[in-house]
Amino acid sequence: MFTPASARAASAYKSVGVETSVNGADPHGLVSLLFTALLRSLTEAQSAMKRRDIPGKGRAIGQAVRYLDEGLMVSLNDKDGGDLAKNLRALYSYCVASLTQANLHNDLGKLEEVQRLIAPLAQSWQQIRPEVVKGA
Repeated sequence: MFTPASARAASAYKSVGVETSVNGADPHGLVSLLFTALLRSLTEAQSAMKRRDIPGKGRAIGQAVRYLDEGLMVSLNDKDGGDLAKNLRALYSYCVASLTQANLHNDLGKLEEVQRLIAPLAQSWQQIRPEVVKGA
């Protein structure tokens, strides 16, 4: 489903200013870091929108889009991932489109929807960690 240690995903994660080190992170750990940063950006965007901080909202949504587009989507392996990778790509694309709409129309509901869609994935990803470690 995911390509081994995607250098592009690591680069995307570093380039958006997240202060967590990704050097030496295994593929599972890298995706976990991306999910964590994505959820943090969504929370920041919601807070900024509620405060009517338009520049802050734009920055946070921009970061969230980059985590989805340049991090999570590029780490999908369509060949080996089959339907799961295809469905995740579609979900991530939908989230990017929803975030764009949220930014353009100050739509808090769209931000909350993306968070509701991503949070269970992030939690599930964390729960499979013991299985990944066992298999190593």
